[in-house]
Amino acid sequence: MSPDNFASLIYLVLLGTAVAGWFLMQNRTRLGQMAQQAAVWGFIFLGVIAAAGLWSDVRDEVMPRQTMVGSDQIEVPQARDGHYYLTLEVNGAPIDFVVDTGATDMVLGRDDARRAGIDPETLDYFGSAMTANGEVRTARVQLDSVALGEIEDEGLSAVVTDGELNGSLLGMGYLRLFGRLQIADGQLVLTR
Repeated sequence: MSPDNFASLIYLVLLGTAVAGWFLMQNRTRLGQMAQQAAVWGFIFLGVIAAAGLWSDVRDEVMPRQTMVGSDQIEVPQARDGHYYLTLEVNGAPIDFVVDTGATDMVLGRDDARRAGIDPETLDYFGSAMTANGEVRTARVQLDSVALGEIEDEGLSAVVTDGELNGSLLGMGYLRLFGRLQIADGQLVLTR
């Protein structure tokens, strides 16, 4: 410890002692109540420190994340709702997708299309798709780049839906680019 740090430590200890002494003198008639309140605040302080230290473990348990294994394989743990979620960079923008093997194409919702630099208002919605909520109009678009970790593709086709879609769907139009797709033990493994 340098002499400057040591001097700062002594100063802080003396200042803390003075403040604690003043506080004790002001509350000497209520020492039991003061000790009880100090214990409560001490436990709150320790709880905040513990929560901050354990946050990454708690976050990974509540919202599992995708993991790159090497340069050609990605592992995706199953979320609590039973779905698999992937985050891809579409035209440089991170977009969250629900893996949907029943969907034919990569389907972007209007908000996600905007984030990827596509203006949904200027698209021609000539296509249609059947969803759980009925038929929706779609517009085919060409994506400049789609990156999943270190795996990057250019010039992929996708559709933007004119209907209400919370988020985006990652259908077989993208998933078929992988040589192997395996779902086992609560985990989706994609291998190029």
